Amino acid sequence: MLFQNACIENDRCLKDIRIQDGKFKTIAAGLKPEAGEEAIDLGGKLVLPPFVESHVHLDACLTAGDPCWNMSGTLFEGIECWGKRKDKLNAQDIRDRVRRCVKLYAAHGCQFIRTHVDVTDPNLTAMKTILDMKDELADLAEIQVVAFPQDGILSFPNGRDLMKEAVKMGADVVGAIPHYEFTREYSVESLNFAMKLAADNDRLVDVHCDEIDDEASRGLETLACRALEMGMYDKVTASHTTAMHSYNNAYVLKLMRLLKLSRINFVSNPLVNIHLGGRADTYPMRRGVTRIRELTENGLNVSFGNDDIFDPWYPMGNGNMRDVVYQGLNISHMMGYEDICGGYKFVTENAAKTLHITDHYGVQEGKPANMIVLDAPDYYDALNNDSALLYSVRAGKVIVRGHAAKTEVLV
Repeated sequence: MLFQNACIENDRCLKDIRIQDGKFKTIAAGLKPEAGEEAIDLGGKLVLPPFVESHVHLDACLTAGDPCWNMSGTLFEGIECWGKRKDKLNAQDIRDRVRRCVKLYAAHGCQFIRTHVDVTDPNLTAMKTILDMKDELADLAEIQVVAFPQDGILSFPNGRDLMKEAVKMGADVVGAIPHYEFTREYSVESLNFAMKLAADNDRLVDVHCDEIDDEASRGLETLACRALEMGMYDKVTASHTTAMHSYNNAYVLKLMRLLKLSRINFVSNPLVNIHLGGRADTYPMRRGVTRIRELTENGLNVSFGNDDIFDPWYPMGNGNMRDVVYQGLNISHMMGYEDICGGYKFVTENAAKTLHITDHYGVQEGKPANMIVLDAPDYYDALNNDSALLYSVRAGKVIVRGHAAKTEVLV
């Protein structure tokens, strides 16, 4: 298969992309179709590596309002609603919703997904089911599974044993939720436990860290310090870190030195966090996202995620990574021309680093032929107009084909 006249990642020097045996064979200008080779002229349309979802909860997807709605819009009522929904979980229920959600992601060009799966369930029903679905869904997406203790590790009965069992079952990543533990002592101990569990089993780490407006929530310093001390560095990710928007600047100045030394990754979830954040405020009302610009300017890797797709924490969502980038750039005051043009990196290159998949990710010769084509000349236009996905190619096979949206003004 040959894609001609592609604008690869905003490069105005158009290239042709030859795919053979599921890999990028040749990327160069002026390639001619070989005998029997299918050729598609993109006419300068934008080619990107596939979108990467670096933070979502597939086990909870598509459950908003069942059995009740989160009326306050707070994180904590969301957890209460989910606690009620967990009683109805069964393998078929999870399979049906996860399959539908992954197809939504595929329709928007996302081929890599890191999902947090709640393990504060004595039966580990969701963990068993989603691990079992990884192969089934592999033609659509590569799925990474995080053992996520929604109700805490130390603050939930047998929490530590459930985490160990989830890792033994095959979870790819170890999670934690220090700000939801009962005490500061539990918070620190939970992080120590999670880091050791990951190190002992050669797993990555992704912590729901300080997802609260409380400036006294400082699990991040503990997480970064352990990553540095244990030499785990970018194998560790801090998700959310929304308390950072409430930290005083003097503390952040000190903290930033540790963060740079630790080299950990960050994931921000702009859609959900601006919805959940600031709920205890009157005015001025906090934005609810971490310091995306400051982290980026200090050389730290930041990616974006949806976090929730129509569930107790967020009543909307359809897997479109464009929405996450658009909102993230707006809310972070990153609307300069270069910021916008490079905004796709929050859900491609940066997210691939977070998931540690860069060895088989990217539109480069010799790598698996995974890419998307958007109906736009560059990412600025694609983001502004929510341009249609024309092709999603996975392992050299077209898995999604779209068409340019057309609206006719009659007056």
